[in-house]
Amino acid sequence: MIRVAIAGASGYVGGELLRLLLRHPAVQVTQATSERHAGQFVHATHPNLRGHTTLRYVPLAALEPCDVLILALPHGRAAQEIERYAQLAPRIIDCSADFRLRDAALYRRWYGAEHPNPAWLERFVYGLPELNRAAIRGARYVSGVGCNATAVNLALLPLARAGLIDTGRPIIAEVKVGSSEGGNQPSEASHHPERSHVVRSYAPVGHRHTAEVAQALGLEVHLSITAVELVRGALATCHVWLREPLSERELWRAYRAAYSDEPFVRIVHERSGIYRHPEPKLLAGSNYADVGWALDEGSGRVVALAALDNLQKGAAGSAVQCLNLMHDLPETLGLEFIGLHPV
Repeated sequence: MIRVAIAGASGYVGGELLRLLLRHPAVQVTQATSERHAGQFVHATHPNLRGHTTLRYVPLAALEPCDVLILALPHGRAAQEIERYAQLAPRIIDCSADFRLRDAALYRRWYGAEHPNPAWLERFVYGLPELNRAAIRGARYVSGVGCNATAVNLALLPLARAGLIDTGRPIIAEVKVGSSEGGNQPSEASHHPERSHVVRSYAPVGHRHTAEVAQALGLEVHLSITAVELVRGALATCHVWLREPLSERELWRAYRAAYSDEPFVRIVHERSGIYRHPEPKLLAGSNYADVGWALDEGSGRVVALAALDNLQKGAAGSAVQCLNLMHDLPETLGLEFIGLHPV
């Protein structure tokens, strides 16, 4: 059994990691940390786990050696003590943004501070299997992914990989997201009377995940984020122009070339029905991402779409997928949950 400890396990991503790994056939969860809830059962903060574990939270200072340490700490925390964490486990998966960017100057630009440990940036592999599967398999340190960046990356990857995008024209990506993206710490913006029923453009420009997309795809993408009436879910709607006219059949070929062998990416491009395009509602709790497109033949514009559960494929699910790859396990192990319908 792979001994796994989860640091920062009382948050939403930590709860998803526990839900997945407590039932993972090759994993034993040895510790879960929380400073505020130390000594309490983990089901005190994740009541869905009641009856599935007797694990209690411990403080970070009580972490013991393990095979894999998964860090689900607030942004900025992992980088401050990465040397200590590296002494506790030969493999680390960090779900925060601390090691996603390779360039410390980009970290300074997008996160507004100097990186605490810039020498460690090159040691981490960006943890999106659809982009970096081979590198993840041989990695000791893997970074998490941003949920909004993952939706945009998966939407645009087939077109970018096939060289179909006219990069001389703007690439516009709008991502609609649920409230769980903001984490479990309450704020004025998350107060129910203020958050409920919103369609709030809270980051029309300057969202940090823009840098992840540029790094992953080598494209300049103009990203906007809108909060909508969901708890889980993200939907990326990306507008690109083609370098030359293409048919539906040729677009099908590009998407199949990118995703036909991917276990967690489904192409959704139907001619009829209310779910003919990707819809995050169907993916709650699952590690699937649904991708699709619509072609405007008159203008040469393609609207590339991707839907996912921001806590799963956008965070904890991808982390477990990476854990499987790092240990030469079946990539789908422990991630077979199918989304619910209706919800």
